[in-house]
Amino acid sequence: MHRARSVVLTNDELVEVRAAQRTFEGAYMRTALSQFSFALVVLKIFTSEFYSIGALFAIYGAGVLLASLFRRQQGNKQFFSEIGENGLNRKRFRTSGNVVVVLTALSVAAYGGLLGLTLKLGE
Repeated sequence: MHRARSVVLTNDELVEVRAAQRTFEGAYMRTALSQFSFALVVLKIFTSEFYSIGALFAIYGAGVLLASLFRRQQGNKQFFSEIGENGLNRKRFRTSGNVVVVLTALSVAAYGGLLGLTLKLGE
C-alpha cells in the first residue's frame, strides 16, 4: 500500500495542510514568475549592456523554481507516520529550514552578482 493512503487526517489537519500548500507553493511560484518577468523586461527594453543583468534574474528565477519544486516534494512527506527507534508509531514533521537556507544563499549570490554587474556598468 502506498504511504499516502496510510495517512488519516482530521478536517482541521486537512485544512491546515491545504493552507500551507497554497501559501508556500504559491509564494515560491509567484517569486519565480516575477523574476522571469523582470528578466524579460530587462532583455526586451534595455540595450545590450544590460543583458547580463536580465540573464542573472532569469537564472535566479530558475533557482527559485527549483527550490519551489524541492519544497513541494518535502511538503508531501511531512505528515506521514513512521515507526520510531523505540518501535512506537510516531508522526514525522520536517520544517522547511533547508529550503530557506538554499533560498537565502541563492538570493545573496544573485544580489551580490547584481551589485557587481551594476558597478561594472559605470566603468
